[in-house]
Amino acid sequence: MEQLFEFSRKKVAETSLDFFRYKYGQIKWNGRMLGLVGPRGVGKSTMLLQYIRQNLSINDTLYLSADQMYFASHSLLEVADQFNKMGGKHLFIDEIHKYPTWSQELKEIYDHHTDMQVVFTGSSILDIYKGMSDLSRRAPIYEMQGLSFREYLQLFHHIEVPVLSLEDILAHKETIPNVAHPLPLFKEYLQSGYYPFARDIDFNQELLQVVNQTMENDIPQYAGLNVSVARKLKRLLGVVANSVPFKPQMTTLAQVTEISRNDISDYLYFMERAGMIMQLRAATQGIRELGKVEKVYLDNTNLTTILAEKQPEIGNVRETFFLNQMRVNHVVKSSAISDFEIDQRTFEVGGKSKGQRQLLGAEQGYIIKDDIEFGYSNVIPLWAFGLNY
Repeated sequence: MEQLFEFSRKKVAETSLDFFRYKYGQIKWNGRMLGLVGPRGVGKSTMLLQYIRQNLSINDTLYLSADQMYFASHSLLEVADQFNKMGGKHLFIDEIHKYPTWSQELKEIYDHHTDMQVVFTGSSILDIYKGMSDLSRRAPIYEMQGLSFREYLQLFHHIEVPVLSLEDILAHKETIPNVAHPLPLFKEYLQSGYYPFARDIDFNQELLQVVNQTMENDIPQYAGLNVSVARKLKRLLGVVANSVPFKPQMTTLAQVTEISRNDISDYLYFMERAGMIMQLRAATQGIRELGKVEKVYLDNTNLTTILAEKQPEIGNVRETFFLNQMRVNHVVKSSAISDFEIDQRTFEVGGKSKGQRQLLGAEQGYIIKDDIEFGYSNVIPLWAFGLNY
């Protein structure tokens, strides 16, 4: 326990309070038990440590990671029992999915220690939701995505921009204080601004490691797949990465990836929940169209940059950015006449020469243009949608 306390104190002391992710203010931190999930590398661990440093006493708070060597010979339940006897009130457990029996032991901790708060994180979203059946309604789960363009401006360039609602963006309220030309910053973000660790010198290599860990470990472990299937999953991801964008044809996919046609939709879902891809579904409300996938994109533009074998197709990058940023606060569907639909509004995404033809049948239609600094009428600059959270 002494080693655990030393680790906890060190991690909290080293944590900066200069920048807080968008999710920080949305979490009801006073709950007895809660979970935070999201793809690897989006800042979940830092958020826990920030909350501890800003709000709690280190004397009755313990932060630990479930992959520490300590747990090779000790259980979570044992740690919680001992911590509680020492007057512990707040137990924070990082990367909990790496501990095999986490859900059962969290349930016991919740039931036996009613005076202790437990907060946990997990990068394997699939495993967390699979294990939540043991916890029933005991623990709300919060999901967090990577950096918005707005957050990137604050973290990387110390430029503070207010959050804009969709209505604000469509009303041309987009502005970046003291920045006359936002496009160079926007291009930087598209290449390497989605993950907080993009400031690291070896960012590209670290991001590839995130992809490999997710595809080779997280998904196969959850689905009980062997190594050979993991290789096929990476091949499937490669197909998505090099498509413009990818429209799923199950028979063709089965031939290219050597995955059974009946398994492909499940594997795409696993990849979606693991933060590797996004699936754009139809706006039709009928039962026959329920869940129908119209297009598949990589999860974010940074993945597009490192995974595409050649220069990423710019149209794909633009659509990926729009869907990635807007999905946080809105349900984005495919449009029968254009690219996307949000709340009965139609959005066509393109370059600065994009015309109005695709919106002829839309009641509320907007042209989203890349490579323009400011909008007018129903024309909105693409970068403005990155101020949504």
